[in-house]
Amino acid sequence: MSQPSGPLKGLRVLDLTRVLAGPTCTQMLGDLGAEIIKIEKPDSGDDTRGFAPPFWPETKESAYFLGVNRNKQSVTVDIAKPEGQALIHKLLEHCDILAENFKVGALAKYGLGYEQLKAKYPRLIYCSITGFGQTGPYAPRPGYDALIQAMGGIMSLTGEPGGSPQKAGVPVADLFAGLYGCIGILAAVNHRHATGEGQHIDIGMLDTHVAWLANQGMNYLATGENPPRLGNQHPNISPYQEFPTKDGYLILAVGNDPTFERFCKNFGCEHLLADERFATNPKRVANRDLVTQTLTPVMKSKTTSEWVEALEALKIGCGPINTLKDVFADPHVKARDMVVKMQHASGKEIEVIANPVKLSATPPDYRSAPPVLGEHSESVLGGLLGMSAAEIAALREKGIV
Repeated sequence: MSQPSGPLKGLRVLDLTRVLAGPTCTQMLGDLGAEIIKIEKPDSGDDTRGFAPPFWPETKESAYFLGVNRNKQSVTVDIAKPEGQALIHKLLEHCDILAENFKVGALAKYGLGYEQLKAKYPRLIYCSITGFGQTGPYAPRPGYDALIQAMGGIMSLTGEPGGSPQKAGVPVADLFAGLYGCIGILAAVNHRHATGEGQHIDIGMLDTHVAWLANQGMNYLATGENPPRLGNQHPNISPYQEFPTKDGYLILAVGNDPTFERFCKNFGCEHLLADERFATNPKRVANRDLVTQTLTPVMKSKTTSEWVEALEALKIGCGPINTLKDVFADPHVKARDMVVKMQHASGKEIEVIANPVKLSATPPDYRSAPPVLGEHSESVLGGLLGMSAAEIAALREKGIV
């Protein structure tokens, strides 16, 4: 494993996270140069190692695990045993940050809760990511992406009018919680630079979910009315939605009145500009069904590619509705290097989705592929803690590592 580089070089994270929210957070830190020591349960490891199929071809690694665990060193430790807890304490003497996503109070049973550690490690930044945060009536509950999407309101907004509520196609509640956790850690690092003090970061998935209700949340606060499900239409702009074309579908995004005027004048709809119901965006939002009915035959007159070429020439927002095959074949996605090839310990080359943060001086660092279980136990325990091969072998014999 090559040495870290990047803006977070020199920071070391003890990673007690698993599944998605926590690993998303720590992978971002690792991509930016932090050293990540991922603690996994002996024999089984992170739950997502078993979230398969699919496995990466000709390996025993799940695609799910590979997606959020690059730039990490896997060390197996059974934290339920006193000797395992002692190892965690020895590692903490060399770490700046502890990240975890156990249920509230679970780590305290092993003497590894924040209140138990802060006196001994006053500079420690301790980030907890849970379903509902450390306080409040729901704090003891486990958190899962789908139920957070349900309880956080996004499902009530997603789906066709009159249809059933729908969750997003990817686990957005987990992902946002992980990214907010990363932001909190970076803020705490800056605070520690100024004061020398660590602190506890309390990330609740429901909190982060409520935080990104964005314009829809504000629409409710402004009116006291629950926003309806609008399918692919925008609650505040029209037309801003999908339309059928001659050979598929297209997203048309008309963001303001001058753009709508430009659309109408170029595609045989100039008469609409004299119709009060189409005159302004608020009018079009109030008459969104009429807008859809009126423009649908127009949009069906061309193929998707014809529309994209014509609309882009007029600087009118549009885009095809891509499958994932289309996404990864897209020339812009390729030009932005959004897929990275890495050499895995299995001997196979794997592909992972790249970090989207483009830094001119300190770009993300792809120094090591997601590890196989326990791949770095000897190198970390021996190199960082100075343990002998015999000592590590004895711990392995007991099932501690």
